[in-house]
Amino acid sequence: MRTFSRLIGGSLLALLGASAFAADHRVTVGGSANVFTPKTLTINTGDTVTFVNGGGFHDVTANDNSFSSGGPTTDAFSFTHQFSTAGTFGYYCTVHGSPSGAGMAGSITVNDVAPPPPPPGKPISAATSGSWYDPQQSGHGFLLQVVPGNVILAYWFVFTPNGSGQAWVLAAGSYDPTSNTVTVEAFQDTGAKFPPNFNATDITQTDWGSLTFTFTDCTNGTMSWNSKLPGYGTGTIPITKLANVAGLTCN
Repeated sequence: MRTFSRLIGGSLLALLGASAFAADHRVTVGGSANVFTPKTLTINTGDTVTFVNGGGFHDVTANDNSFSSGGPTTDAFSFTHQFSTAGTFGYYCTVHGSPSGAGMAGSITVNDVAPPPPPPGKPISAATSGSWYDPQQSGHGFLLQVVPGNVILAYWFVFTPNGSGQAWVLAAGSYDPTSNTVTVEAFQDTGAKFPPNFNATDITQTDWGSLTFTFTDCTNGTMSWNSKLPGYGTGTIPITKLANVAGLTCN
C-alpha cells in the first residue's frame, strides 16, 4: 500500500498539469505605446491567451464583457482567459480604446478544431482491468487495474534473469482514455520480511524502468519493456486476456 500510494499520488499530480493539446498565447498590453501586441491573434478552441501588462495604465475588457482583467492599473498584471468556443472576440483598454475597435483595441479569432481521431486499437478503459499473459509463456503474466482518475496499475509476476527466484515488477501511471497505449514507470521492492516480521520501513524501492501496453482489441495486445537493471534488457511480447473482472464488459 505504501508503494502504490506514492505511485498513484505522483500520477495524479501529473494529471493536474495543463492539457497536452491546448496552447497558451501571449499578448503584451501597452509598453512603449498604447497598443496590444499583437493586435490580432488566431488560436484554436481550448487555447488560452495570457495578457501581460508591459507598462502603463491599462486593463483588458472584452467587447461583450465576457472577460476582464479588472480595473485599469499600472501594476504588472498577468491575466489568462481560455477560449472554449469558436468565433471572433474583440477587446479593448477602457482607458485608451473602445469596443468599436478605435484606439487601444484588439481581436482574437478562435478556430473550431475537431478533436483528433482516436488511434487504432481499443482505447484503455475500466474493462481493460484483469489478468493478461503470453499464451506461449504460461507461468508469468500481468494483473492490470484501471482506477479512478485515469490511472492504471500494472503488476508483472515474473522471475529474475538468472532464475534465482520470483521478481515482481510494480508499475503505475496516468493514461489517455482516447488512446490504446500507455507507458508506465516500473519499480521493484526489496528488503521486507515475511509476516509476522513484515515492516514497511524495511522496503527499498528500486527504479526498474518502464512498461508499455498496447491493446489491439478487448482481449489482445502487446507489452514492451525497457529495464534499467542488469539482465532484464528490453523486449516485446504478445499478451492475451486470461480473466476479466466481474461486472466489467468490453464492447
